[in-house]
Amino acid sequence: MDKRIGVVAILVEDIENVQTVNSILSSYSDLIIGRMGVPYKEKNVNVISIIVDGTTDKIGAMTGRLGRLKGVTVKSALTKK
Repeated sequence: MDKRIGVVAILVEDIENVQTVNSILSSYSDLIIGRMGVPYKEKNVNVISIIVDGTTDKIGAMTGRLGRLKGVTVKSALTKK
């Protein structure tokens, strides 16, 4: 399969899942080109943006695992080629 470049946005509203999110991201570290995390304490949400480079299957597996967590929202945008 062809690799694609993209960005993944993760919103963590359930603070209890922060460690689980970090653990999942660590297990997919081969996909991650860059990462920025911002804790927005006034709104009780952590915002994480990740630049990825990988197959759609592997990126989908990562975002699927993250999206199944309570209080975690995930959206991604990938290149078409």
